Amino acid sequence: MKENIYQALMEVGAQTQDLLSKKQAARELTLPLSRKIIQFSANSIRYSHRGEFKEARRLINEASKMLEEIYRQLDVYKEIFFAGFLQDSQKEYVEAIVFLAFAEGTKFPKPKDLGIDLPPYLNGLGESVGELRRYILDALRRDDLSRCEELLGIMDEIYSLLVTVDYPDALTRGLRRTTDMVRGILERTRGDLTMSFRQRELESKLTALENQTK
Repeated sequence: MKENIYQALMEVGAQTQDLLSKKQAARELTLPLSRKIIQFSANSIRYSHRGEFKEARRLINEASKMLEEIYRQLDVYKEIFFAGFLQDSQKEYVEAIVFLAFAEGTKFPKPKDLGIDLPPYLNGLGESVGELRRYILDALRRDDLSRCEELLGIMDEIYSLLVTVDYPDALTRGLRRTTDMVRGILERTRGDLTMSFRQRELESKLTALENQTK
């Protein structure tokens, strides 16, 4: 009896060491990749703001390859897959690729197109609203109002979608907080854009009045 218990414990110990060492190796490999995805996504956003869309897309493609490698490594370790760090990198990736589509005016990517679960996708979509605000403010500084209303409308539609997803944060990974952030950004941007339009309208009226008096 004692020998059987000893043998069983030895087997459990060996199995534990083997499994955990493999999980640790997978985690140590994928964690740096996750950080690189976040870095590449942030740099892609910067290039999108500059209008350098080719470079922005190149960085997104590199991030996509890293995501695929993570999926391959964690395919059998779902508890690591959902540990949190992967979802953070997915969120940043979605933010970058969605913002590029908005800035470039190309096809809008859906979750199934990216192979991303809904919680990180929705949070990334919400985060892109901050980049849209920055894009609009840059356009206002250039006195370019050509796309401002269109982009404000996109921000409004994103908020309208997010506010309907009223489920616990445990399911949505903090989407409620993202939604609150989007609402604040939307309200400030609408106010800024309204003020800019009114100022431009006033300047036009003043110019017309000056021309009449000449």
